[in-house]
Amino acid sequence: MFFSFELLFEAVLFGLMLGCFYAAVSLGLSVAFGLLDVPHVAHPALLIVGSYGAYMLGGWGIDPLVSGFLLMPIFFLIGMLLYRFYYETFESRGTAAGVNGLAFFFGVAFIIEVLLVVGFGVDQRSAEADYIGESLRLGDLRLPYRLLIAAGVALVLTVALSNFFSRTFIGRAIKAVGQDEGALRLMGADPVKIKQLAFGIATSVNALAGAMLIIVSPVEPTMDRIYIGRTFCVVVLAGMGSMKGTLAAGLLLGITESLVLTLFGASWATAVSFGLLLVMLGVRPQGLFGR
Repeated sequence: MFFSFELLFEAVLFGLMLGCFYAAVSLGLSVAFGLLDVPHVAHPALLIVGSYGAYMLGGWGIDPLVSGFLLMPIFFLIGMLLYRFYYETFESRGTAAGVNGLAFFFGVAFIIEVLLVVGFGVDQRSAEADYIGESLRLGDLRLPYRLLIAAGVALVLTVALSNFFSRTFIGRAIKAVGQDEGALRLMGADPVKIKQLAFGIATSVNALAGAMLIIVSPVEPTMDRIYIGRTFCVVVLAGMGSMKGTLAAGLLLGITESLVLTLFGASWATAVSFGLLLVMLGVRPQGLFGR
């Protein structure tokens, strides 16, 4: 096996960009699962829907990132309706809501996958933009613009969500709703409406993350199965609901996966997320930034 410090440096640098991307596609799940305790296993499927939405708008000559922003209000409404149905059907009854909700969201994911196959077929789809396929050259080093843009958007999105949850009343209410609903009611807030709003925010983030996904690589309807392990790994590593922790966990996963890919090959890289998840659950179950 050939090894050099230059190769190691390139692997770490690529891992940093990849890690920012992993953080971006996990932020919505960090809100839904980490803060609201909703078993949202349909999160990666909605991520793929965002990618196909950007692909469709691309047919009108709209840039994928612009498409992501345009789709966010639609995804916000979808998220609010989806949570309301989940609440009225499972959570309000209080009996086995977690298990039944898990089956519900698995069903949503499978329905989305089938609809995408029927509507678009099984072939891969990709977006078109001037920066896709181009690279920034720094001497002998080449940094793909697609990953640089995804990493930049991920950083901005993480900072924006962190400030929203820590500096606004609604953001603090969302963080508090999973801890003490009774105290939240005493402050004049409706926990159900707060959760519905939070789930809408979590789903709207998927529109932008899905647009970044189709920038990074072509997509196909069953691609959500690849990201379900990675996104849950990032959220658990982060500490269930921590935005900054989600970024740190994404970077850890990205760097580790890049190093394993470089040193041992692609066949081992797919097992990294589950390996990190098992280690973290055994050593520090509360996650990197959990209390």
